[in-house]
Formats: sequence, C-alpha cells, structure tokens
Amino acid sequence: MSPQPDYSILDKPEILQFVFYPRRAWTPTPPGASDYMVPVGDEVSISCRFYPATMDSPCVLYFHGNGEVVCDHDWIAPLYNREGISLFVADYRGYGLSGGSPTFSAMTADAHSIFNFFRKTVRSSGYSGPFFLMGRSLGSHSALELAFHYPEHLIGLIVESGFTGVARLVSLFDLPSQRLTELGEAISARIQSITLPILIIHGEEDSLIPPSEATKLFETIGSKEKRLVIIPYAGHNDIMLVGTEQYFSAIKEFVCELRRPLPE
Repeated sequence: MSPQPDYSILDKPEILQFVFYPRRAWTPTPPGASDYMVPVGDEVSISCRFYPATMDSPCVLYFHGNGEVVCDHDWIAPLYNREGISLFVADYRGYGLSGGSPTFSAMTADAHSIFNFFRKTVRSSGYSGPFFLMGRSLGSHSALELAFHYPEHLIGLIVESGFTGVARLVSLFDLPSQRLTELGEAISARIQSITLPILIIHGEEDSLIPPSEATKLFETIGSKEKRLVIIPYAGHNDIMLVGTEQYFSAIKEFVCELRRPLPE
C-alpha cells in the first residue's frame, strides 16, 4: 500500500479559511434518527446523525460539502429512506457539535475513526444491510480516502459534485509547486488503485467544480464498474433540486443492483 499523502502543505490559515465554512448549527434529533459523537483523538469528537430506513437497508456513510452540516440533512435523509436507503451523515471538526477546527490533515485522519465507528455501531445496533460511501463536493475527498483503504467492507462508492484531488481547490494560492505536484500525483495514484464500483453524479452547469472534474475522475479511477450521470441545467448547490428524479433514480439503481451480503 502506498504511503499516506502529506496534506500539511494545505493546512495554511489562508487556505483553510477559503475552503472550510464551519457552522455550529444543530437541531433536535428527528423521530427515528440517532445522534452520535465520534471520538477522533486530541479530546475532539465529531457529530454524526444516523437516519435508518429498515434493519436490512443498504447503509450509506455520507460526507457533506464544505458549507453544510449534518442537520441540513433532516429533510434530505427522508428522500433516501423513501428509496429504501439508510443514511449516516458525518460532520467535520468545527461543524455542528464537533470540537476542534477543520484542517485537511485532520479531515483525512478523522475519516478513518468515523468509518470504524460507523461500521461497528451500525452492526451492533442490529442493522444488516451492505455499506456504501458517498461524498458530496469536499466530502468526496473523505469518501475516496476510505474507498482506498477499506474496500473489503464496502459494496460501492458514490461521488456527487466531487473532484479528483484537493490540489485543484487551492490552485489560486502560491504554494511550492513541487510539493503540490507530488501531492497531486500521490492522490491520483490512489484513485487509480480504487476498484470499488462507483457512481459519479455532477451538474452540467456546475461552475465551482466543473463537470470536467467528474469526467476526469471517471477516466482515472480503477473501477471496472463505473457510471457517470450528468444532470442537465444543474449547478453545484442545486443539483439535487434541479434533477431530483434523475438523481435519486441513479442512486437507487446503483445501490439496488450492487446489494448483496458482505463478510464482516
């Protein structure tokens, strides 16, 4: 396995302020949902919320975008539940009820603690459905990180409005080009080695992360089973609203076709 890429080059205040938009918003737990605080070290815990469908439903560990928080999904999760999919949404440091402050290094490391907690907690609570990963926008970084490390525990990967590497997000900053190039190459090599089935969804009119990034991810990732869905007229933040039917039809079809029991 390749060594862990060094994300510390991105942990500069001017970059973090540009990329992360932490909010402390939180809501009472909706009926049927469960809240968790996941320890990630340094006396910091990450807030998460689990929205189950049925006991044997496919279960998606979801990493949201940089300006969102877990409780924003109180109205989104029922749309997944309606399709027979459970949703487990995770925040980042500084978001929701989470402690600490977000950095690229912490976000990457914390994803592992969140995944292990998610897997053990969902199983110990009696839920038996297969596991999927999903990352939206910034969350695609965490999803790809876990897809690389834990394919034996997963059925598939979904990336929505995502990108192939964090280097693109910081292209406006004056960083040492050699280190940035090395980081980009390390991330690209990891993506090429991912073989999980993947569904990529992107808005045709996304001006923040253009659809060319979705095409690049589709072409780069090592998965043999991969699908690319471009939502017409959709931008970065309205993709689910503009293309609701196409969006959820693609997810349901992908999840249902892959659904099968996995060894623990």
